[in-house]
Amino acid sequence: MRKYFGLIVLFLGFCSVNAVGAERSPIVIGDKLQFSSKILGENRSLNIYLPSSYTKMEDKKYPVIYLLDGSMGEDFIHIAGLVQFGSFPWINMLSESILVGIANVDRKRDFTFPSKVARDRKEFPSSGGSEKFIEALEKEIRPLIESEYRVNGESTLIGQSLGGLLATEILFKRAGLFNHYIIISPSLWWSGESLLTDLPEDCCDAKSVYIGVGKEGEVMERLANRLFSKLNTEKNKGEVHFGYFEELGHGDTLHLAVYDAFDRIFSAGRVENKSEN
Repeated sequence: MRKYFGLIVLFLGFCSVNAVGAERSPIVIGDKLQFSSKILGENRSLNIYLPSSYTKMEDKKYPVIYLLDGSMGEDFIHIAGLVQFGSFPWINMLSESILVGIANVDRKRDFTFPSKVARDRKEFPSSGGSEKFIEALEKEIRPLIESEYRVNGESTLIGQSLGGLLATEILFKRAGLFNHYIIISPSLWWSGESLLTDLPEDCCDAKSVYIGVGKEGEVMERLANRLFSKLNTEKNKGEVHFGYFEELGHGDTLHLAVYDAFDRIFSAGRVENKSEN
């Protein structure tokens, strides 16, 4: 037994020597852009996922998906996986797209407008900066992406929770910034639900909007449904979709909801091409 034990130890030692000699290299899925925002008065970071064809097809231009809460430790990596998966030829859920994850500095500040409710202001003391953040998104972030990458002009915004609140605010006030809005578990309770009283009648024409929510309690579910009802009218010429995920909660609805949103918003031609594979 000692003889065999010695052979096993020798074999394991040989394997570990070989393992030490293995070559290691980083896995690269895109870029990290850092810039100084004059509007926000601070340095900001953007995480960029690039489709595999980006470096090979130099004349091709791509749609862009902007992701709030887009830090590496937040939602960037798993949403990048959905973008890649959805654009596989045998899936053909959406076109190959560039994903821009907007890394956070202070999301409670950037994603909220000034609240009329004292409790909101007490619990979120840095809140109320969404107007500046939207300006930075319009005048700094989007122009930077459009100057650095080959884009085709089609754009989508994804926001969840407070990010969903911000995405709704942009939809109501600056709808022209994006073609598609994916709004998941929006925190529309902010400021006494006041944002839902400010919907312009013609804000969302020709826009595709997806609203998703999980089993998140009476307030969150009611407000998500109310947003859908406000948008899903005969006057609105855009597409409005709704997804309810009764087995998921506030923390885990985003991933499946974004998958469903991609499927329902970007499904043109998908069925035909799927049947050929």
